[in-house]
Amino acid sequence: MKVLVYSILGFDKAFLEKAAHGNHELVFTEQPLNESTAALAKGFDAVSLFTSDDASETVLQKLYTCGVKYIALRSVGYDHVDLARAKSLAMKVANVPEYSPYAIAELAVALLMALNRKLVLGQTLMQIGDYRLDHLVGFDLHEKTIGIVGTGKIGAVFAKIMHGFGCKIIAFDIKENKELMDEIPITYVSLKDLCATADVISVHYLLNGTTNHLFNKSTFSLMKKGVIFINTARGGIVNTKDLLEAIENKTIGAAGLDVYEKEKPIFFQDHTDTPINDDLFLKLRSHPNVMVTGHQGFLTNEALEGIAHTTIANLNAWAYNGISGNEVN
Repeated sequence: MKVLVYSILGFDKAFLEKAAHGNHELVFTEQPLNESTAALAKGFDAVSLFTSDDASETVLQKLYTCGVKYIALRSVGYDHVDLARAKSLAMKVANVPEYSPYAIAELAVALLMALNRKLVLGQTLMQIGDYRLDHLVGFDLHEKTIGIVGTGKIGAVFAKIMHGFGCKIIAFDIKENKELMDEIPITYVSLKDLCATADVISVHYLLNGTTNHLFNKSTFSLMKKGVIFINTARGGIVNTKDLLEAIENKTIGAAGLDVYEKEKPIFFQDHTDTPINDDLFLKLRSHPNVMVTGHQGFLTNEALEGIAHTTIANLNAWAYNGISGNEVN
């Protein structure tokens, strides 16, 4: 199968080539998929997309005209794909339903620890010769209440890690994770009660029509003053303008964000010599109690290997029998 891999990053090309074992003709481009670059796919059977690619209705139509029949996503999320339009064009779309859940859960823990113990601020002050401790007081995580929004594989791993710290775990999800409930003490509550009770809130939900801007001015107003808010899921789950307001009025004591709702023009690119034209993002990033990482939750060897393996497995399945068990449309 001839496959055009969009938005290839330096670190994942080798993983894809290794997983393919020469069974597919993989052509790589650093360019993202959009209306301007869709024409590059002419003559290809399939394309492989990342979260930063645009697979909206207009772009899908262009891919269809180019002869593309299959879309292999290198991600769990598929909110960047117009699935209804893909289905109407008989284009099959498959995702990577899971890869190392530890990669993202552990990053969420790292953000929490760094924010709580003011590690970045402490390092910054030390580098300018200020060794005072006045601004670096945190709190014990032991016996604190951790609110987890979304208890799928990633949320479950995060819950078990925090249970190891001696935390009380509460959670919100449309479906209770019975297996997790058998492993650790966890109480499912309403989102309203979670916000009102938790000392730390960590988001591990998929983005869809129901969860878009799930966290907004109304939700933030319910939270305990000084709560630490972590989002390693999808940027669109959070209304950034409302988040910034909650940070500035000190409802949120600190925020750790691996995702941002308008991240496409920013993340995965070098802005050393190119200004970022997003005042909201720049203002958010400027706060000393905010940590923004560039959507790097998946960035471990184990996760990259898992993503590549499943991406190629989807292509193999289509090539051999036209059906993949990971199709989302």
